[in-house]
Amino acid sequence: MEDILTSPKKEGRVTKAIESQTAKLPSDLFLWSAIGVAGVSLTLRIIGRKHEALHAGQLVAPLLILGLYNKLVKVQGHGQDDR
Repeated sequence: MEDILTSPKKEGRVTKAIESQTAKLPSDLFLWSAIGVAGVSLTLRIIGRKHEALHAGQLVAPLLILGLYNKLVKVQGHGQDDR
């Protein structure tokens, strides 16, 4: 069975467009955004706005996942097969 990470892949136009845009962003942008949102969530919790704190806190994980995706796009070499 072929390894998923090393097998040749064909990417769709939407995937290529997303990767070309996310590759332009610095990798730490997502990390610092997640840390900032966690701080906002903590602040909201401290001042007693529990509902808003939970809502803000739920944004931390997606930001970190987007950061991982961004890093993978850069490490794997976006569009390498297309050149």
